[in-house]
Amino acid sequence: MGLNVAIQMDPIEGIDIRGDSTFALALEAQRRGHDLFIYGPEDLTMSVKSGQHPAQGITAKGKRVTVRDEPGIHATSGDMEERRLAGQDVILMRQDPPFDMQYITATHLLEHLHPETLVVNNPAEVRNAPEKLLVTYFPDLLPPTLITRNADDIRSFRQHYQHIIIKPLFGNGGAGVFYLRPEDSNLSSLLEMMLSMDRAPLMIQQYLPQVRDGDKRVILVDGEPAGALNRLPQEGEARSNLHVGGTAAVSALDERDLEICARIGPLLKERGLLFTGIDVIGGYLTEINVTSPTGLREIQRFSGIDIPAMIWDSIESKL
Repeated sequence: MGLNVAIQMDPIEGIDIRGDSTFALALEAQRRGHDLFIYGPEDLTMSVKSGQHPAQGITAKGKRVTVRDEPGIHATSGDMEERRLAGQDVILMRQDPPFDMQYITATHLLEHLHPETLVVNNPAEVRNAPEKLLVTYFPDLLPPTLITRNADDIRSFRQHYQHIIIKPLFGNGGAGVFYLRPEDSNLSSLLEMMLSMDRAPLMIQQYLPQVRDGDKRVILVDGEPAGALNRLPQEGEARSNLHVGGTAAVSALDERDLEICARIGPLLKERGLLFTGIDVIGGYLTEINVTSPTGLREIQRFSGIDIPAMIWDSIESKL
């Protein structure tokens, strides 16, 4: 029986379907006969009335959509309509970060709906598990890491480890990630700029030279490893994110990947983080992505592994 599926995402007209995981999930949902309703986080409304459960007052303005795997004509939208989200069977929370107050507010509103309306991922746990902080529960899997706004602590960390990576704690897609060598004299200026732009701490990690061999993205479905993709940085670039020019390459799950997944999988499953993506460099876990993981289309293209089908099998089993 078809499900009513709402997808909270960035405008579908502007996505590149060749590498968009949300589009892959939408295609699979439509293949199964599910109805697709797409809206943006800015289109959420909550109306609170005395004696009424808060979930009954949560609505979204959006459009019913049909999708096709053809670039440029990949989506056909109906008229704008307003839907009560408690009437949906499933909501996919899939807008890209930044993990800002709009994102956090959306998790609070959707939390009123879950689990009677299944929200993927669990919005309360998304809020409580930013990707660069959830990893700190597994210190033995991490490279040396510092989270702070204190410039003196950052300088001491750099003096000890020499080669370091500095990145925004709530950034995404490789934006604002810097690799500093021991001879680089720009640390003070860089800190002045980054600390003035945001009140959040920074994340500083020891630079892992193995990144030249790739930054592996491993996808987990309900805590179980499903497939992997390697991302290779361009020449002269320390970042391997596909958003900033990294090259996707075929990769298989190795023994270390499976060891990491076995460690973190039970926690992800317990928290209702059904669709997650972890980053592994040189055998070290660097991030656990829970907000809007990517890589599904590339993994299917390279390895033939149909992770969207696995995700929808898991979702349907929970209903």
